Amino acid sequence: MPRPQKRRLIENLPEADYFKPAGVPMAGLEEVILNIDELEAIRLKDHEGLNHEESAARMQVSRPTFHRILRSAHGKVAEALTQGKALRIQGGSYRIAGRHQCRACGHTWSAATGDSSTTCPSCDGADVVSGLTKPKGRGRHRHRGPGRAR
Repeated sequence: MPRPQKRRLIENLPEADYFKPAGVPMAGLEEVILNIDELEAIRLKDHEGLNHEESAARMQVSRPTFHRILRSAHGKVAEALTQGKALRIQGGSYRIAGRHQCRACGHTWSAATGDSSTTCPSCDGADVVSGLTKPKGRGRHRHRGPGRAR
């Protein structure tokens, strides 16, 4: 049985989660799923211009793991662009930096950078989880447009 995948640290959720070619109806589009951690790798390397080592440190993964995430992301983006497919951003194995959740009351909040407070602002509870996690998605599967059978 393989080892469970380590949740990658991301700094922000994307503002948009779907991109499609202009002029192509949704019903006729195939989709490529880009995981949120893969988008974060593209953001760090290609948008912020960090090297692999710096990017890996920010995502709290090893450099080889970062390279694999980035290579997968580039392949998916290239497939969507060259084959006219829609790009859906969802899923993956990640946790959000600076996010906390109280186990007692369920309240979630974002902490300011450098804020190491471990009490809930809602109920003053001390049972706080840092780095709010999201469930692992099925990012390698490609889906057809709505209403189309496989």
